[in-house]
Amino acid sequence: MGANTLWMPKQTTPLEDGQVLTMSVSTQKKKPLGVDTPVCFEGDLVASATDGAASSVSKASDVQEEDPWISLEDLSRDLNVSTKTLCRWRRYGLVGSRVELEGRVRWAFRRSTVQRFIQQNKQRVERAAQFSQLTPEEKDSILTEARQIAQQGASLAEMVRRLSDRTGRSPETIRLLLKRSADRYPEFRGFSGVSEGVGKPLKREIFERYCRGESVESLAKAYRCSRTTIYRAIMQIRVEKILQLPLDYVGSEEFARIRTESQERAVLGPTPPGETTARKVRCPPDIPPYLASLYETPLLTQQQERHLFRKMNYLKYKAAKLREQLDPRHPDAALMDQIEQLYDQAVAVKNEIIRANLRLVVSIAKRRLRGSGDFFDLVSDGNMSLIRAVEKFDYTRGYKFSTYATWAIVKNFARSIPNELRHQERFCTSAEEIFLTTPDQRSNPYEQQSLRDLRQSQIARIFDRLDQREQEVIRARFGLGPDQQPRTLREVGQLLGVTKERVRQLETRAIHKLRQAAQEERLDFFGIN
Repeated sequence: MGANTLWMPKQTTPLEDGQVLTMSVSTQKKKPLGVDTPVCFEGDLVASATDGAASSVSKASDVQEEDPWISLEDLSRDLNVSTKTLCRWRRYGLVGSRVELEGRVRWAFRRSTVQRFIQQNKQRVERAAQFSQLTPEEKDSILTEARQIAQQGASLAEMVRRLSDRTGRSPETIRLLLKRSADRYPEFRGFSGVSEGVGKPLKREIFERYCRGESVESLAKAYRCSRTTIYRAIMQIRVEKILQLPLDYVGSEEFARIRTESQERAVLGPTPPGETTARKVRCPPDIPPYLASLYETPLLTQQQERHLFRKMNYLKYKAAKLREQLDPRHPDAALMDQIEQLYDQAVAVKNEIIRANLRLVVSIAKRRLRGSGDFFDLVSDGNMSLIRAVEKFDYTRGYKFSTYATWAIVKNFARSIPNELRHQERFCTSAEEIFLTTPDQRSNPYEQQSLRDLRQSQIARIFDRLDQREQEVIRARFGLGPDQQPRTLREVGQLLGVTKERVRQLETRAIHKLRQAAQEERLDFFGIN
């Protein structure tokens, strides 16, 4: 082993033959270590191997009397530091080697090397000599006094400060002792739970109590920890909740062009006024009293719907962009405040849209009841469908929301009431299963208008699949034009100059195409699937 060999664990396996050479230990009295002792700058190791090979263990008998070896244990006792500290000092220049002392292989240092290290690191050595480990008696005394202080209602920070002043130990030593004793003493759980990041249930409990209005000071006293620890726990749970916020929005090119405050005020401004001469909708007599209040909320005009949906989605868009700037490791409280404020505003707008359309759910559920099932279950399912429709509606296409919401609610009811769906499919005719133009006098006019808008938008999507003559036949046969009545096969044949048999063939082919188009686009026409 070379002269600059670093620290190695004590070797416990037998050495090879010839590796350790016998020697006689010097009986010279050890000289005290100090800066006044003459310093020798000879090498740390003496070559002891024969035939030109360097042995891994030096012989103390080969060392001159003026520069003897000092074992690790003796040096630890002389300098009043631990052996672990001496091992750490190798990075600062205290280099030793393995030598044979008193018949044993030990880690030792040259006296000259030690003296040179002391001269170069005098403050480090003096500071290390002042350190000492806590004895078991000292630990028990500190823990007993800490529990008494905890019973007086002091926080952990106050407890550490008082114990440090009394014992003369560093606050970190006291804090580490209390932390390691937290399993035995619940009074110290704040050190092992909140500050270590492993007590998430405890953090959530702190966050919930903080949201209920408890102050940070009272929480720090209740959990016996510092206010900084409470703030850290609150911030961590708050960041997690912000990262989980549902900020999915329906995008629009208009959002990226909003750059000035005036443009933003135009989007986030108050809702435009509704129609002043709007007819008040009368509540049906068979509606429960607590549902009758839904009919007191005025319906939204198309302009109001567009404004509210644009406002809601822009608020989510802005909050999502700010959340991308949030660093979970170093969260900005002001940025999180802004994100939460934008999300709360978006939820308020969403609730306004939902309240204005709740009567639609009631009217559709009443129509779908058919004397069986639970009306309130249908209303509950319909409300969930309405909420999902508000979140997914694309206002930029220009359709009325009531049309989209009716489609979503009816489709959900069709899944909830399969028996009713099969009943309708069994008795639908070829005309009814696609166009269903007969008005229902029992239903609400609001619902009827929504259904008509739905049918017209669906028909427009698939009608282009037909050629010109097939479109004319369908329009004439089912009276799709403005102020037109359905015509017979003979009347359509006379109008187009063909026989009624040819008209029937064209009608059959056109209906077949419409069926295929409806299946491909998954339109909700009864009897097609």
